[in-house]
Amino acid sequence: MVDGWFTGDGDGFRLLGTRCSGCASVFFPREDVHCRNPGCTGGDLAEVPLSRSGRVWSYTDSQYKPPSPYVTNPELPWEPYTLIAVELPAERIVVLGQAVPGTTVADLAVGMEVEAVSGVLYEDAETTWLTWHWRPTGVAV
Repeated sequence: MVDGWFTGDGDGFRLLGTRCSGCASVFFPREDVHCRNPGCTGGDLAEVPLSRSGRVWSYTDSQYKPPSPYVTNPELPWEPYTLIAVELPAERIVVLGQAVPGTTVADLAVGMEVEAVSGVLYEDAETTWLTWHWRPTGVAV
């Protein structure tokens, strides 16, 4: 889990970004130092919850085990996962993330609605590391 990137659980789960008061640009992952918009003269950055749902912009599957620092359980076999790039129209950004486990590229289509939900990145006997996943809603957009 990256501290400050999301909050809540269940229906209250939200990704957190930042918005520049100077140009209204929204950033995810969050930006706490300066506005990333090269055309902006600067402004205060404020934390904002991002839209909970968006549209599939693109997707692919990951058939290989990523290198470090990606963490996997060495006692379990590697399992491929699906990555989804999601457009959040209100924020005018695209956010990349894993699909909920069990979702394959065959389950997805560009333009389909998905929602951000909490998920488990990795867990061991002492700790559970949380992340976000994109879950198809069944709503065609």
